[in-house]
Amino acid sequence: MDQTTQERLEALVKDHDIVLFMKGDANYPMCGFSNRAIQILKASGVDTGTITTVNVLEDEAVRQGIKDYSRWPTIPQLYVKGEFIGGSDIMLEMYESGELQQLLAEKFG
Repeated sequence: MDQTTQERLEALVKDHDIVLFMKGDANYPMCGFSNRAIQILKASGVDTGTITTVNVLEDEAVRQGIKDYSRWPTIPQLYVKGEFIGGSDIMLEMYESGELQQLLAEKFG
């Protein structure tokens, strides 16, 4: 991954409270996993208008770069206050256990 892509990703993650790298956007998810990630955030009380979404389908450098940046092989990827949380499976597990809601409450309470 080139330095410019790395810097762009770092800025996105650090400069926004909630960032979801996904296929599509919050209004039009382009895959089931991305849709599930949005639904989990909504169910956790997050206003989708406050989520910074990055459509990885629009930029191949970002699509590959975010996998290198997080060392996580799949999309979507959720970051909260600069911290990598995980993909939709991790998000679902955290939601079902109440851990995701607790994390969001701690970060934004």
